Amino acid sequence: MSDPDPELLELWAKVFGFARSGSTAELAAYVDAGIPANLTNDSGDTLVMLAAYHGHAATVTALLERGADPNRTNDRGQSPLAGAVFKAEPEVVKALLAGGADPAAGQPSALETARMFGNDEMLTLLRP
Repeated sequence: MSDPDPELLELWAKVFGFARSGSTAELAAYVDAGIPANLTNDSGDTLVMLAAYHGHAATVTALLERGADPNRTNDRGQSPLAGAVFKAEPEVVKALLAGGADPAAGQPSALETARMFGNDEMLTLLRP
């Protein structure tokens, strides 16, 4: 197998940087131009996972609107929703739930994460 194209690696780094920084318009433009909404990095983190973990609800919503899977776990079995619960990001949790995220998905799940940290606010958001 040949090494990945350096220009492609640079593009991926830029796109993942947009997810981490919450650069919603820029990231949405790249996805609209053909970058997969479920693109993953070398740890299995999706763009949604990175946006969720870094607290960017608008970016999460934009990705979900473009077909990103709210329940896709990373290589450690963690879901974007569990990451948002761990970081105590209520707006991100709401965005993920509105986009179809399953509170029981992943290991530990978002529900288990909220219980583990005694976060009643997150538990309230996760329960229907």
